[in-house]
Amino acid sequence: MPQPFDHPHPYPGRLIIVEGIDGSGKSTQLQLLQKWLLNQKYRVFFTEWNSSALVNETIKRGKKKNLLTPTTFSLLHATDFADRLAHLIIPPLKAGMIVCADRYVFTAFARDVVRGVHPAWVRNLYSFAVRPNLGLYFKVPIEVSLKRILNGRIALKFHEAGMDLGLSEDPKESYRLFQSQILEAYDGIASEYGLQVIEATQTIQKQQTLLRDMVKEMLKDYKPTPFLQKKENVYVA
Repeated sequence: MPQPFDHPHPYPGRLIIVEGIDGSGKSTQLQLLQKWLLNQKYRVFFTEWNSSALVNETIKRGKKKNLLTPTTFSLLHATDFADRLAHLIIPPLKAGMIVCADRYVFTAFARDVVRGVHPAWVRNLYSFAVRPNLGLYFKVPIEVSLKRILNGRIALKFHEAGMDLGLSEDPKESYRLFQSQILEAYDGIASEYGLQVIEATQTIQKQQTLLRDMVKEMLKDYKPTPFLQKKENVYVA
């Protein structure tokens, strides 16, 4: 099976990625980490899944009209990722920054496969991706994730619940079935790619402490590129 990440990336920056099913709390943890890193005077860049202006509107329209097949979904998200990798991930890494990514290729490895795309095909599709310096998987039970989502809004989103797969006419039951399969896929991916597992039922503070400890360890050999200051039309460190 084709595997991405054969070698560490060659850039002076560091790449931190977080993964997990919807409602795992990973986004909250990454945002807290980003603020902490900024307070520590590190240069930080944030990016998230499915946010490229190149294909974002196309994906939205396809979802709204339910026109996307599993393969089309996969190809569009890969296009989104390729655009962000080229313009929003590699350049900051080259500049010596810390890049925090909310979801990475492992989201596709889990979701696309559950939707029926062959795992080898998906991995080959993303074989151009660079290896993260630190990958974290926030693991949470299905019922906890469902409760968290519905505490924040009235209803589940159509594709979030996997309603396009016809698993159940009840959105909540469909969510349980769909996200349970994704959870199982993530468990295998975490083992396969060495993602650090954080039990996401712990308090926010406990999770953040664990996350910061892992990041501190990762940054032991990191030499941040200094900020450049403009002085008489010349940039100096």
